[in-house]
Amino acid sequence: MQYGHSLLLSTDNQWDISLDKHGRINTCAGAYAVAQHAANAIKLFTNDAYFDPERGVPHFVVELGLKLQPSILRSRFKSAAQSVDGVASATVEDIKQDKERALICHVKLYLLDGQEVDEDVVV
Repeated sequence: MQYGHSLLLSTDNQWDISLDKHGRINTCAGAYAVAQHAANAIKLFTNDAYFDPERGVPHFVVELGLKLQPSILRSRFKSAAQSVDGVASATVEDIKQDKERALICHVKLYLLDGQEVDEDVVV
């Protein structure tokens, strides 16, 4: 299966773009691009996507200011990851909160072509 291209975002939790040696914006493709799209879907807050405000995870409703509910988060993160083109199914494990109060989860993606991708997502 052929997956599209995406901007290559830095992995230092800043998710910033970078340039290649020729001054062009770095891109990625294949399973890595799908994994990056899934991470973006998990990180997206409802109402933040200007042209599709229904997309995203309702973080303000689910966990901000409330006691962490891993089962609810796991279900919402899994749904967000599975909404990405190329993802057949996903599992979400080990949801933790770091000392800066960011959520960190481990996601395993099963792609339509049979590939498996593991990633850690910081929300």
